[in-house]
Amino acid sequence: MSHACCGFGLAEGCTFCQKAPMRISARTRYATRILLDLAEHATSGPVPVSDVALRTGITPQFIEQIMKALRRCGLVMSRRGVAGGYVLAADPTSISLGAIVRCTEEIQDLAPCVDEPDRCHRAQGCRTRQAWRRIARILFAELDAISLHDLLSGEVQRCPGASGPLDADEDDEDEQERGW
Repeated sequence: MSHACCGFGLAEGCTFCQKAPMRISARTRYATRILLDLAEHATSGPVPVSDVALRTGITPQFIEQIMKALRRCGLVMSRRGVAGGYVLAADPTSISLGAIVRCTEEIQDLAPCVDEPDRCHRAQGCRTRQAWRRIARILFAELDAISLHDLLSGEVQRCPGASGPLDADEDDEDEQERGW
């Protein structure tokens, strides 16, 4: 995503850039929560948005916005009609956090030059580009290794040395109001 402040989302004067550019958005966290709900209720057929909203605490309007992206990415399918709703497009073992992040996050790389060296005139002689590329590969390898099934079964363990709440949603209401 490009910002007017600097073109790359990295300027010191940009309050958006200073907020926490490496944080996963509410949209991604909500998409994961929605997909987990669909996985948990897969045996009951298509799940109406109203049911997902009641169980997840996410507004129906925001769920619909997220579902559009998830449909485009092939993670969910919709069924119309009286018994309509949403279902997962694949088994929970084959839907990874990496797929969800790629679908919902606007920024896929840690630096603009990682996969598009033409975006930066310093790319050829850059001393950090390979480090950003390596870190991005490691990050997505880890995200790709965690499936919805893993999350449902509790197979994902807390990182050693981590502290604080596992699912802090302090900014979620603000992001919903902005339509993210």
